[in-house]
Amino acid sequence: MYFKNQKFLVAGMSKSGETAARFLLERGAEVYLYDDVVGDNVTAVCAKLEQLGAHVVSADECRNAEQNCDILVLSPGIPIDTALPVSFRKQGKAIIGEEELAALYLRATAVAVTGTNGKTTTVSMMNDVLNAAGKKSVACGNIGNPLIKEVENLSFDDFAVIEISSFQLETLSSLRPHIAIITNVTEDHLNRHYNMENYIFLKSKILRNLRESEYAVLNYDDPVVRSFAKNCKAKIVYFSVQNKVDGAYFENGSLYFNGEKYLDISDMTVGGAHNVYNALACIAASAILKLDKTAVAGALCAFKGIRHRLETVREAGGITYIDDSKGTNVDATVKAAQTMRAPTVILLGGKDKGYDYTPLFESLKSTQVIHAVIYGENRFRMLNSAMKADYVSVSLCSDFGTAVKLARFIAKPGQNVLLSPASSSFDSFSNYEERGDTFRAMVESIDDKA
Repeated sequence: MYFKNQKFLVAGMSKSGETAARFLLERGAEVYLYDDVVGDNVTAVCAKLEQLGAHVVSADECRNAEQNCDILVLSPGIPIDTALPVSFRKQGKAIIGEEELAALYLRATAVAVTGTNGKTTTVSMMNDVLNAAGKKSVACGNIGNPLIKEVENLSFDDFAVIEISSFQLETLSSLRPHIAIITNVTEDHLNRHYNMENYIFLKSKILRNLRESEYAVLNYDDPVVRSFAKNCKAKIVYFSVQNKVDGAYFENGSLYFNGEKYLDISDMTVGGAHNVYNALACIAASAILKLDKTAVAGALCAFKGIRHRLETVREAGGITYIDDSKGTNVDATVKAAQTMRAPTVILLGGKDKGYDYTPLFESLKSTQVIHAVIYGENRFRMLNSAMKADYVSVSLCSDFGTAVKLARFIAKPGQNVLLSPASSSFDSFSNYEERGDTFRAMVESIDDKA
C-alpha cells in the first residue's frame, strides 16, 4: 500500500481509530477524520490529529469525504451495515479496520485469540508464558494497545499475542497467525450480528487464512468450535477438560499435553473451571512453540488474573464484594456464579444485547446466588425472563448506584455481593472497565465501622 497516493477516511475516534490515523499520517497519507459522537474526548483527539495534518469532517461534510476518499478505516464500534460503510461498499471501495491495517505490516509471530469468553485471560496468560520463556512478547489488539501501535516495535523474532473480537473480525481479512486459538462460542452480540449463524461465521474467520504450516488450537468441549476443524487447512490441536484429546487435557487434577504433565491445578493462583480451559489453551500453544515446560508451568501457576474478572475488591461489614464487570454475557455470568462458595447477591443489568435471559435465571438456581438485583436499560426484559424461569428472589431498580446500595443492604455477613451483569455497560458507562471502577470506588467508600 502506497500511503502517499491514498486518501483515508478514519471513522470513529476510539483508541484504535486514533492510533490508525497517527500511523497513516506518519507515513504521509491524506487522512480525514469523522465521528458521529460529539464530546470532549473526541474533540480533543481530533484537535491533536489535526495538528499532524488530518482533516476533521462534520456530519454535513462526510458525504464529500465518502466520495473523495479511497479507503474507509472503520472503528470496531461502528457496525459494518451502517450508512457510511454501506456507501463505501456500493462504490466498490475498500473497508478495513485498524487490525487489518496492522496485519499488513506485522513482522512478529502472531498468536491470535478469539471466542465469546476467556479471550482477555488467555491472551494475558499466554503473554506471561512467552515472557517467562525468555521471548519478547506483547499482549495487544482488544487488550492493551491496538495492534497498529505495536507493529513497529516488534521484529521477526518477537511475538504479538492478539485478542480479536467479533467486531474486529468484521473488517479483518489479511491476518495469518501462526497459532489461532478459539476459546468457545456462545450467544453474544446478537443486537449487532442479528443471529448465531452470523456470529459463528465471524468467529471462524480467524481460521480462514491458516495453511498447513500453521495451527488451530480449538476447544474440543465446545461443539461449535470443534466443528471448525472440518474446513480448516491448519494442523488441529485440541484442548479439553472432559476428554483425553490429541493436545492439552485435564486428568486427575492435573494438566497434560499428549501425556506430559505440566502442572497440578491446585498450584494455580486463579480458580474456576474457566481458568482451567484458559490454561489448557496456553499449554497447547506453548507445546506447539516448544517452550520450556518448567517456565510455562511457573507462569501459569503464578498468573493472578485480570482486572474486572472475578476480582475481589474487599470485605466490608463481613460481606465480600467481587468485581466481575467483564461478565458481559450470559455464559460469562453463569460461570462466575458457579465459582461462588458462599451465598451471593448478584448485580445484573445494563444495555441489552438481544439475549433471552431465561437460561441465565434457570442456571442461577443451581448456584450459590440467593438474590438478584436487576438494574439498567434491560431491567424489565431481565425481570420478565426471571419470572419465566420462576426465579422470584429479585429486586428491581433503575440505576447502577442504587443497585449497589440495595445489594449491600440485602447481603448479610458471610455472604458475597457479585457484580457480573450479563450485559454491556454502554447504557451508563463508556466500557466495562469504567463500570468496574465505579463499583470498586463505591465499595471502597463503605465505612466498615458504620
